[in-house]
Amino acid sequence: MRRRILFILGTRPEAIKLSPLILRLQGSPEDFSVDVCVTAQHRGMLDQVLNAFAVQPRYDLDLMQPGQTLFASTSRIIAALEPVFAKARPDMTIVQGDTTTTFCGALASFYSGVPVGHVEAGLRTGDLRQPFPEEMNRVFASRLATLHFAPTRGAAENLAKEGITRNVCITGNTGIDAVLHVRGRLERGELAVPAPPCLKAGKRLVLVTAHRRESFGEGFERICRALAEIAKRDDVQVVYPVHPNPNVQEPVNRYLRSHPNIALIEPMDYVPFVDLMRRAHIVLTDSGGIQEEGPSLGKPVIVLREKTERPEAVEAGTVRLAGSDPARIVAETAALLDDPQEYRRMSRVHNPYGDGHASERIEAALREFWSSSMM
Repeated sequence: MRRRILFILGTRPEAIKLSPLILRLQGSPEDFSVDVCVTAQHRGMLDQVLNAFAVQPRYDLDLMQPGQTLFASTSRIIAALEPVFAKARPDMTIVQGDTTTTFCGALASFYSGVPVGHVEAGLRTGDLRQPFPEEMNRVFASRLATLHFAPTRGAAENLAKEGITRNVCITGNTGIDAVLHVRGRLERGELAVPAPPCLKAGKRLVLVTAHRRESFGEGFERICRALAEIAKRDDVQVVYPVHPNPNVQEPVNRYLRSHPNIALIEPMDYVPFVDLMRRAHIVLTDSGGIQEEGPSLGKPVIVLREKTERPEAVEAGTVRLAGSDPARIVAETAALLDDPQEYRRMSRVHNPYGDGHASERIEAALREFWSSSMM
């Protein structure tokens, strides 16, 4: 029996992590009919990832508005999904991660009586304010989901602590499927990506991404002060693709725009960004996905957050938490720049988040779910 699956996504990270699974299920058209609905919670950054993986949405809600609030975006997404469910009539909805789109997609599916498959289920910090609102979004998604695709054993254990033990499958993270796919194509020369013209020869690249809502205000002020201090070194260059959110742009431009050793650039498409990560010496980030991708590329990652829902890499020693404290950020970065042994220890290629076959395991779990449901 051919199953109708509706993917709902709205941001760049969701597109990165769902595209490998979408393509895999589309490869079995006799078994799966796949529709993709995008909310366009992040318009431009979403589209470039879909283009990179040649994923074509059937439903494009195009809901992004300048300065959108959580109240407004949540209500618009829920209302816009109602006619999509009426038309698509899916047998399963698949959402990923912890965004507003994730929560709304799961809730709309619940209202429609459609089971939900949650990719990257079970991540937790235990603090509903960090990250905000993502921690609550993923808790809600877990309560609404029927199938839970946990990336690690620790994530599955988090679900068990909440009483969720049925239909939990440890799959690895589909984001690793994506980054290994792109890395392989870059290494084989199948993708030609020129180095950004801002890069300075002979300097070690410190790549930065920071955009989390919980750091808005004083948190970003502290991060920017740390970056300015790091960039005083003659042997490094800081490159920062700056998120378009005004709460990020304002402090970053005020503190860092005129610094000669810092390049503030536009947000990058996914493939060029993977290539830039390959060129980096160290990555400083508050992104969840980059905490997973960095170890796959052998790059030490310093996390600009106080808490992470991805503790496995911290335990493995390839990721360190520095928060937004300038002294901690500078000290952790300097330790990796000045101690070759410490750098080698952190940069060893070890990834607790998967082997690039998560999409295959999710497909198998879907087949098993429907097979057992028919018994």
